[in-house]
Amino acid sequence: MSVADTALIVIDAQTSFRHRPYFRADDLASYVEQQQALVDGAKAAGIPVLQVFHVEDTGPFSEASGFVTVLEPLRIAADAVFRKRRHSALVGTGLDVWLVAHGIRRIIVSGIRTEQCCETTTRHASDLGYAVDFVAAATLTFPMTDATGREWSPAEIRARTELVLAGRFARIATVAEALAGRPEKIAA
Repeated sequence: MSVADTALIVIDAQTSFRHRPYFRADDLASYVEQQQALVDGAKAAGIPVLQVFHVEDTGPFSEASGFVTVLEPLRIAADAVFRKRRHSALVGTGLDVWLVAHGIRRIIVSGIRTEQCCETTTRHASDLGYAVDFVAAATLTFPMTDATGREWSPAEIRARTELVLAGRFARIATVAEALAGRPEKIAA
């Protein structure tokens, strides 16, 4: 596979998250650095950059809120923009149609939240037959508390996501590895 059949998907990297009670900026600088390197590298390599925004009818994810914008300080000049209402960026957005129309066979997944929309889109894309690179360093999430009261750190959540995706649904890749490409789809 080559850059000619590859697309970068930036999922939910939007200002809306700054207005959720669970938002923490602890890992934001690292995420922005990795996400921006991935976007800039994709642009330089001629890989289309696809921006996906999550939208809801009310609250900070509604279009009326004014927060469905690129999370600053990221700079993303997207080749195409999609809006979703589900966890998978491939449900009801037209993204799937765009990928097929442009001959895309490999996707690079990045964005917010690691274990939710990024992981769900990765699994869905793999099940549809796409080769997927999951760039965990270019994903962001926030602490979560489980039913026992234990708080899981973003690093623990990211490690768990890498564990369940690696070799089954995606190749876990660094920014450089994702931009360099890969030869084949992960075996089932």
